[in-house]
Amino acid sequence: MGLLRTAARAGVAAHVVGNVHRRQQQRWSAADAAAQAAAAPAAPPPVAPAPAAEPAASSMLDQLQQLGQLRDAGVLSEAEFEAQKQRILAAG
Repeated sequence: MGLLRTAARAGVAAHVVGNVHRRQQQRWSAADAAAQAAAAPAAPPPVAPAPAAEPAASSMLDQLQQLGQLRDAGVLSEAEFEAQKQRILAAG
């Protein structure tokens, strides 16, 4: 009888230890995920549109070149570039 009682106690103890271990792992992974989310850099702020009025001295070609440089540098998306290009060409 003593052997069966010891085996039963060992089985219960192993079950409890497994549950505790699983809960600890869940808590630690949640804490790690929260720390990674807090350390992740925020999204960059939206890019401000180009000013509506350009100086009279700059020509359309200069404006288009500047616009192309901004697109190549990644400041403007392709859609923003096309919209601004159409605005410059319509004004000229």
